[in-house]
Amino acid sequence: MADSATGKTARPATTWRSYGTARRSTRALRLRTSAAVLAVALLAVLLVPPLVQLDQQAVDLAAKLRAPSRHHPFGTDDVGRDLLLRCVYGLRVSLLVGVTAALTATVVGTAVGAVAGALGGWADRALMRVVDAFSSVPHLLLGIFIVAMFRPGVWPVVVSVGLTHWLSTARIVRAEVLSLRSRPYIDAAVTGGASRWRVTVRHLLPGVLPQAALAAVLMVPHAMWHESALSFLGLGLPTHTASLGTLIQDARGSLLAGQWWPTLFPGLFVIVPTLAVAGLAGAWRERINPRRRSELML
Repeated sequence: MADSATGKTARPATTWRSYGTARRSTRALRLRTSAAVLAVALLAVLLVPPLVQLDQQAVDLAAKLRAPSRHHPFGTDDVGRDLLLRCVYGLRVSLLVGVTAALTATVVGTAVGAVAGALGGWADRALMRVVDAFSSVPHLLLGIFIVAMFRPGVWPVVVSVGLTHWLSTARIVRAEVLSLRSRPYIDAAVTGGASRWRVTVRHLLPGVLPQAALAAVLMVPHAMWHESALSFLGLGLPTHTASLGTLIQDARGSLLAGQWWPTLFPGLFVIVPTLAVAGLAGAWRERINPRRRSELML
C-alpha cells in the first residue's frame, strides 16, 4: 500500500514476530534454568551425603543460632547443627517421599482412569462417583486421618500422599482414553476381532502414558509440600529425621526470636525445586500438545 504523501510503500508490521521470538527465548531460558536447578539439587542429594564426612545430627551448643557465614553458609540451628547440611539431607528425604508417593498415586490413578474409560457404562459411572466422593474431602484432612493411624515414619506419609492424590490423574487418564476410543485405528482393532483387554493394553494405555507421566512429574513437588505440611504439624516424619517439614517446624521458636535463617533456607529448598519442576513440566506440556505449542509460537 503506497503512502500518498511520500510515494513509498508501507512495510507490514512485524511486531508479532519479535514478540514470538521473545517468548521463545524466555521459554528457552526458563527451561535451562529449571534443568540446572534440578541438576544441582539431584547432585547435592546424591553426592553430598557420601562425600561429606560430617554428621548432620552433630550437636554443638557453642555454635547455636549463628548467622550465615563463611564456615556455615546457611547458619546453624538452635543446637548448633549446620543448616546447609541439614537442608540437603532434608531435601533428600522429601524427594524420596515425593517421588515414591507420586509414582504410587500415578499407578492408582492410571489404573482407575483406564478401567473407567475403557469399560464405560455403569463401571465408568461408579468409578467416577468414587472419585467425586474422595474429591469432596480435603486432601490434607484425609492425609492427616491416614497418618494418624500409624506411627510417624516415611511409609505412612507415602501411603497418605499416594492415596489422596490419584484423583486428578484418574480424571486425566479417563478423558484421554475416551478421546482415543473415537480414533479410527481403535475402530479397526475392534473390527478385526481384538478383545477389549488387548485394545486397552496395546493401544489405549500407550496413548495415555505421556499424560500420566506428566501428571507424575507435577505431583512430585505437590507431594513434597504435603509431606512438609504433615511434618510441620507433627504428624509426618519423626522430629529426629531431617526433612524440610521437620526443619521448618524446629525453626518456629527461632523465627519468633528474630533468627530468620533457620526458617528461610528450608523454605527455599521447598519453593525453588517446585518452580524448577513447574518450568520443565510446562515445556513438556507444550511438546506433547502440538496445537498449544503452535499457538504460543505466534
